[in-house]
Amino acid sequence: MHISGESLLNDGSAVVFYNIFSSRFYNELGIPDFGSDIGWGEGFLLFLRLCFGGVAIGLAFGMGTVFILYLLRRRLSSEENVMQVVTTICSAYLTYFVADTLSQCSGIVAVLVCGIIVRVFGETMVNDLLLTLHFWEVAGQCLNTLLFVLGGCLWGNIISDNRFSGEEDGLFTATDWGYLFILFFCLIVIRFILVFAFYPITARLGIGTSIKEAVFMSYGGLRGAVGIALALTLNATIYDQTDGSDEAHLEYIKFRDDTARLFGMSGGISLLTLLVNGVTAGPLLRWLGLVTPKIARMKVIENYKHQMVQNALLSYIELLSQERFKDLDYSVIREHVPFLRDISRDRLMAAVRRVQDTKHSVTAPRLDHILPYFYE
Repeated sequence: MHISGESLLNDGSAVVFYNIFSSRFYNELGIPDFGSDIGWGEGFLLFLRLCFGGVAIGLAFGMGTVFILYLLRRRLSSEENVMQVVTTICSAYLTYFVADTLSQCSGIVAVLVCGIIVRVFGETMVNDLLLTLHFWEVAGQCLNTLLFVLGGCLWGNIISDNRFSGEEDGLFTATDWGYLFILFFCLIVIRFILVFAFYPITARLGIGTSIKEAVFMSYGGLRGAVGIALALTLNATIYDQTDGSDEAHLEYIKFRDDTARLFGMSGGISLLTLLVNGVTAGPLLRWLGLVTPKIARMKVIENYKHQMVQNALLSYIELLSQERFKDLDYSVIREHVPFLRDISRDRLMAAVRRVQDTKHSVTAPRLDHILPYFYE
């Protein structure tokens, strides 16, 4: 939970700082009318506008979305269930468009705040919560997959060939690979420093964080979608600004290799976190003792199975008290409900007594077609 919450805040803050520092980066390239020299004061004001402007827009759209969900809260219409899902889609994209494009604020922060408002105030108004959750899970997986596929194709092209300078050697040299591994190691060290710097605070938030959990949070922070998206944006922006056949554009075309190499580093970090952190996260969890022990896990599964069989048996006994099921043969039940095959006669009669004790309005269940199977 801490990692998921941290990821949301990291994504929002990453985009905010990208908007600030990318303008300085564009200005330092020396391309006319491209970027701006943002000082400390202007940068601080820009940061406030991006953050608090995004928060204000997110609050407005969040409350508006909650009001629409309230109007569509009738639970007997499947069409309105679909309309509620469509409402969340429109709200998310309109929030981002208004904040990022029209208001020059942080679209990510606005969408994040909008989602929090809908989650807190609008969840009880959603007719079919599973429909909404499943839609956004599928949409998130599809969009992430598409981003990684497109980013992976471009990353493979960048590290294997220099498309811009026309040189025969690849853009990514052995030295760049060395820098990539050094950068990967430094990022892990920096994350450990940051997590443990705030450990006195996180240890007292909610249910608290233990040392072992802090170690895994430091090691298990995977870097992926946002970094790749921002690197792609930077690379595409430089490519567009240097696109042309005149001498001015030819002078700045060298910057394409710089941003392409930067994207190569970003994609390489994402790949290493998947291959190294992702693969070793399971063994690390077991070594730290954060995974439920196997014996305890088996007991939980066994208790769940016992409760499942008990509830199914009680429901079966209640159905036997109904006239329409009086001739239902137990052999049919055993064939289609496998976990009711091995119940004992004592357990059956205990379920019958429990139903009669708790369901006084239920008539006596008809056991003519089930008891013979327990005398075989």
